[in-house]
Amino acid sequence: MKRIFSGVQPTGNIHLGNYLGALRNWVDLQHDYESFFCIVNLHAITQRQDPKQLAEKTRELARVYLAVGIDPSVSTIFIQSDVAEHAELTWILNCVARMSELERMTQFKDKARKQRENVLVGVFDYPVLMAADILLYQTDLVPVGEDQKQHLELTRDLALRFNRDYGESFRLPEPFIPKVGARIMSLADPSSKMSKSDENVNGCVRLLDDAESIERKFKRAVTDSGTEIKFDESRPAITNLLTIYQLLTGSSREQVEEHFAGAGYAKLKQELAELTLQFLQPIQQRARAIDEAELSAILDAGAQKARGIASATLADVKERFGITGASRLP
Repeated sequence: MKRIFSGVQPTGNIHLGNYLGALRNWVDLQHDYESFFCIVNLHAITQRQDPKQLAEKTRELARVYLAVGIDPSVSTIFIQSDVAEHAELTWILNCVARMSELERMTQFKDKARKQRENVLVGVFDYPVLMAADILLYQTDLVPVGEDQKQHLELTRDLALRFNRDYGESFRLPEPFIPKVGARIMSLADPSSKMSKSDENVNGCVRLLDDAESIERKFKRAVTDSGTEIKFDESRPAITNLLTIYQLLTGSSREQVEEHFAGAGYAKLKQELAELTLQFLQPIQQRARAIDEAELSAILDAGAQKARGIASATLADVKERFGITGASRLP
């Protein structure tokens, strides 16, 4: 069975875009692949975090993983910092990566432009940590959004370079990008991806939002000029709302357009709010029902299994690099 790896940062509040663009696919893929799903808290600290809140959000995200349908009897769920091999392999890959490669990363350039001399080294090195995450598990397939595709290309480049210079240690991962819903946009600004860090709270529907918040956010969702409710790339706001409706119902584009033929924007927003509430309520109930001891046991078991695979990969890499066993040489 081939293997997949993916993860989400425990920052902000996980939202509908995260589910439709990532978690939904994980739930399906786990039955066809050996699956490793990580809470990537080491990535989270590339930005300043409140320590207590980060710890709480890490466990909250693990609850959401379980609540949306990731099955710990089928998939491995673990916290990144519980597997020290992630950090150790990152340093080794730092000695394979090139400055010019990391300087070309779009996300780094965007953040460096905003933060200038205050940008952290961790932001610059983020893609190498991501490469270590993936390569440690000899991953075949990585479910990623379009915004992470460049980082996966770097991962493949680093694996190829290491394999060429030191010997075959790493499997070359391939991206898995869903055809529909890989990029859910903000309800407040359809030119921007729905984001946990969005300063406009109305742009992001969180998986744990209450009913009043969900209804308010869809009611205030921006729309385009015109009145026809159809998928149209030149009308990104309506297309985004219709995409959410399509994914939540499992309908085709034609069926969605036929359903809303002759209707107004108010009907679309009202039905989306009702549909989202109906969809999220059982997820929220399952998340609240998970016992703390049960959650800890699942995460401990996941970390133990992850360490078993990660340590084998790291041992091979260190031996090929000549940084293991030196103390035992005659």
